[in-house]
Amino acid sequence: MIRVNGTSIVEEEIAREVQYHPAESFEAARAMAAHALVVRELLLQEARRRRLEASQQRSDGVTEEEALIAALLEDAVTTPEPDEPACRRYYENNVAEYRSADIFEASHILFPAAADDEVGRAEAKRRAEATIAELDGELARFAALARERSACSSAAHGGDLGQLTCGQTAPEFETFLYNVAPGTLCPVPLPTRYGYHVLYLRRRIDGRQLPFDMVKAGIARELKERAWRRATHQFIQILVDAAEIEGIELAKSGSPLLQ
Repeated sequence: MIRVNGTSIVEEEIAREVQYHPAESFEAARAMAAHALVVRELLLQEARRRRLEASQQRSDGVTEEEALIAALLEDAVTTPEPDEPACRRYYENNVAEYRSADIFEASHILFPAAADDEVGRAEAKRRAEATIAELDGELARFAALARERSACSSAAHGGDLGQLTCGQTAPEFETFLYNVAPGTLCPVPLPTRYGYHVLYLRRRIDGRQLPFDMVKAGIARELKERAWRRATHQFIQILVDAAEIEGIELAKSGSPLLQ
């Protein structure tokens, strides 16, 4: 049994909490659940010590205890608003993050084969090579061949994948998008875990650097959120340091609760 300043946290509570803490093993999930319940109890005790009350206008699905913890953090944790120089420094140090996405307009023909099917993949590659040879100088036929041969649902649209951005396709497919000249057919079959693709990159629209004024509000929100998380961790650490906690190994500083 775990005790927090004399209040018990029983095994049944930990068992109910485990579902909210996925981990590689049950033991790890149980430890995370126990840590979370200790923090929760410390926060509730502090809220009651301060004689705080939960807001009566709380959102649907928020329990009274959750609203009480929110009231405590609002009362106890304050952070300054990031000023413009701080936001500009962050922008200049992370300028690559503030760039609009590259956009690709592409079509493909998929010859399917499972990753572990050597015979099937060899045949898919052969069919893709034959299709590339057939399309040499005949790109106007691409849509018709896609409708006839592609195993992808995009076949109904002549293989058209629409507008793609980074992260929307398999990584190996994305690599080829960056290395094929717009308006051309990839000269070799493109292998992915789905099979082999014939790729036609119709157009690429390069992203552009977003100016500071366009992104400074989002940067300010991000910096404020980071500051709030740090201040909240520090506040919880103060509660941990002052508490009498039994039945669980919990360091008084650098606690895994605060990671």
